[in-house]
Amino acid sequence: MSQALYISDARIVDGTGAPAFEGSVAVRDGRITGVGADLTPDADAKQIDAGGKVVSPGFIDVHTHFDPQICWDRLATPSLEHGVTTVLMGNCSLSLAPVRKQDQRALAGMFKQIEDISIPTFDAGVPWDWETYPEYLDSIRPGLGINVSGLVGHSALRHYVMGDAAQERTATDEEIAEMCAILADAIKAGAAGLSTSYVDVDENMRPVASRAATKEEVIALGKAMASAGRGIIQTVPVFFVPEAQLQNMRDMADISRETGLMCTVAPIVHNPTNELWRDSMALLEEEAANGAKLYGQCMPRTFDVNVRLSEASFILFALPAWNESMRLPQEERQAAFADPARRDDLRNQSVLLGPAWDYFIVRNARDAENQALNGRLLKDIAAERGVAPADAMIDLAVREDLETEFCLMGMINGQTEPVTELLRHPLVLVGASDAGAHVAQFCGAGDTSDLLGRWVREYGAFSLEEAVYRLTGELADAFGIRGRGRIEPGLAADIVLFDPDTIDRGDEDFVHDVPGDANRYVRHATGIDQVIVNGAVVWEKGAYTDARAGQIV
Repeated sequence: MSQALYISDARIVDGTGAPAFEGSVAVRDGRITGVGADLTPDADAKQIDAGGKVVSPGFIDVHTHFDPQICWDRLATPSLEHGVTTVLMGNCSLSLAPVRKQDQRALAGMFKQIEDISIPTFDAGVPWDWETYPEYLDSIRPGLGINVSGLVGHSALRHYVMGDAAQERTATDEEIAEMCAILADAIKAGAAGLSTSYVDVDENMRPVASRAATKEEVIALGKAMASAGRGIIQTVPVFFVPEAQLQNMRDMADISRETGLMCTVAPIVHNPTNELWRDSMALLEEEAANGAKLYGQCMPRTFDVNVRLSEASFILFALPAWNESMRLPQEERQAAFADPARRDDLRNQSVLLGPAWDYFIVRNARDAENQALNGRLLKDIAAERGVAPADAMIDLAVREDLETEFCLMGMINGQTEPVTELLRHPLVLVGASDAGAHVAQFCGAGDTSDLLGRWVREYGAFSLEEAVYRLTGELADAFGIRGRGRIEPGLAADIVLFDPDTIDRGDEDFVHDVPGDANRYVRHATGIDQVIVNGAVVWEKGAYTDARAGQIV
């Protein structure tokens, strides 16, 4: 239950982009009841002295894959401690509903392949006590500590209606009508929109079902959402083929114009090997001038990815010999990478990663001999040994039971000036975090703290007010998350109290706390004093409280 709160001596950054001002914020029954300098606290209110620190709306993360994690972790850790009070799940054509019982394993397999969430984790942590999307929302609603907004995955929806044919052919008019009715029911129950994908494959390397859909099918689904009163459409493009990504964006612009809905493409990032990032911004501008509501998403962080041959890796899954070896049980995997007969295939296929090999750094080596290599570029180690970088990676990893950590560091979004240009573009939203996915490769949580720490405090690329607006009011408006995103009387009391001089996303820790005997990277925020969700203090003094006031929004 939420309680009455009175936050005094606050530097209020209200989520509109307006200048900060000094004052107090009053809260009762989960809503903001007063904002200003001359408020009088209610006698029963819990008083919080902000000490001149910033009070802002709770942050919104619009690109997450917490759909499975929220089943066992109603706080969506560690996102909440970074000030995130609302997460949007169900991106990239994947949601956990609708699903028939006989299709649960196939859907889990798609999550395994695309988002690196293992089958043992599903077996241990996901109850599957639903079939429809409204039933899924009812299942996760009790005990929520964070607000949840959800997209219906287009691939899940097609499988529910078409069965195995969903990945093989276009839909009939009757099937499209059935999908539209199911999607409209999900919207009325609280779903925020639809997600689709132009690029993903399932665990058998077959294109996911959304890739078999026509543009006309997506337009019909969009119109069904518009008739139900709410909806956005998210997609992931073929991001590694520049012209394909641009064509995907043109298609989404057409869909936006036909449906009247906001469409968003994630990710748009800076890659030093091409000009796709700049071409994408130009295309967004062109399509906006032609009436499309089309937005890109970019994360503020450098997209560093950790590779351990003992875990899954989306960096390596496109290399058949590597992917085959990494699908094996641990003992067999160790033997496969040590097998000289496989080495030529592994080495030859590694060239497909191209310039990425120049960015791998050795980290957290455990073997006494290997520890001297920590912090060094893998390519330099390989050159000293007279071998290819792939050979050096495998040799180091085999020596340590495949647990050696290699970090692809500083390549994607690694240059400050172009990333600033992306983040500041009016048609590029702060998003694409992927929090909740690929957790054994990186921690997607913490982008909020990164934006406020690096891009505001260190680089001066944004004012504090601009950055808070980009994380709150702008996203609430763009994604139709009503009644949130601002410090304003009558709105939901989702509030963050933080110190702008110390806020930071923290270092990555590799921890063993995922169901199914699995691991993940986490980042623990610094400089965030309190996080309030619907008037309940959920994070305080560096720890989670027992409050659970999250809602489906």
